[in-house]
Amino acid sequence: MSTILDLASVAALVGDPARANILCALLSGRALTAKELAYAAHVSPQTTSGHLGKLSAANLITPWQQGRFRYYRLANPAVAAMLESIMNVAAMTPPRIRPPRMDPALRDARLCYDHCAGHLGVGLADALTARGYIELGDDGGVVTLPGTKFFLDFGIDIEALRNHRRLFCKPCLDWSERRPHIAGMVGAEMAKRMFDLGWIARVRDTRTLRITPAGAKGLRDVFGLTLENGPAELIRAVS
Repeated sequence: MSTILDLASVAALVGDPARANILCALLSGRALTAKELAYAAHVSPQTTSGHLGKLSAANLITPWQQGRFRYYRLANPAVAAMLESIMNVAAMTPPRIRPPRMDPALRDARLCYDHCAGHLGVGLADALTARGYIELGDDGGVVTLPGTKFFLDFGIDIEALRNHRRLFCKPCLDWSERRPHIAGMVGAEMAKRMFDLGWIARVRDTRTLRITPAGAKGLRDVFGLTLENGPAELIRAVS
């Protein structure tokens, strides 16, 4: 009974539109101030303060003080996974309660907490799977021996990730594409590497990612992947 009550409590917290907006704003993986979250939630700062208190008490978000500024972020990747799972279910609901249509830019490329999603994320998963660099199952994923070399050449030391406490590699069902992208340490390191290379950049105050000209070339040359205002496509001649 306690578990059921806990489930109902969390569902009630997430079910409030303002709190749902706050949590979705934090899905970018960035820490945001109460003022920024009030803007995202479309409510007053005073009302936002109450919502933040409830979310913090439930360990869904974590406050973080830096100087005179107080920031908030999702408590852990499990919260992000829960939100993405709810979005997956929401996408299957009848039209009368279906969420508003997604911004095409968000569908093209976005962050799912700390890894790439949308056409970009699914395209990367498809490219790596097609080349035999990763193998994705229902509940987990592995990086093959050729994949380990590929990632090392790309600037990611796969062996160093295996001893991390966080889950190594797993499929994450993309709620807009209905197919998996790559999560876990491997997915997070891929996104980090692409940020470092200047291939992708954040669009301010959103989860949307912008693929730079260098990124378009890099995705094509390294992954055999194109993404031009639509679903990612593998370049067969390269892959």
